Amino acid sequence: MIAFIIATCAYSLSMSITPGPTNIIVMTAGVNHGFRATLPFATGAASSFSVLVIAVALGFGSTLSKNAEVMQWLGYAGAIMISYMGYKIAFSSGDDREENSDKPGFLEGAILQWINPKSWIACLAGVSAFNLGASIERLTVYMIFYMTVGYLSVLAWGLLVP
Repeated sequence: MIAFIIATCAYSLSMSITPGPTNIIVMTAGVNHGFRATLPFATGAASSFSVLVIAVALGFGSTLSKNAEVMQWLGYAGAIMISYMGYKIAFSSGDDREENSDKPGFLEGAILQWINPKSWIACLAGVSAFNLGASIERLTVYMIFYMTVGYLSVLAWGLLVP
């Protein structure tokens, strides 16, 4: 079980600390509104990712992957989201501290995980690599350690302020 925990922590760190849509939004919120403003968004993202992992581990992923049309629309939604983020970054004023009342909240963080390609990749790869559908015990231990390391990794991006 120790090897499983170490592998889970290493995997969650590598998937959660690397750049992705969630981390970029947390960093931007931290820069524009301060670290405390990142907490609702990061909490929503972590909570929703937990639900996603549990759903996939209990069979939703296999059902979903058999429906090519749903997978295609999920890809479109992810591409639109990433394009929108790129547009917002490209056409921002460049002033890191501009007055902006658009603070990302819990709901935005929760929704993002279901359309974020990186979240799906991390989830599907983790569920299959760690055989999380095999037992509730494995899934529970995985969730405890992944969510602790993952949540702290995402929050670290909120501290990246100049």
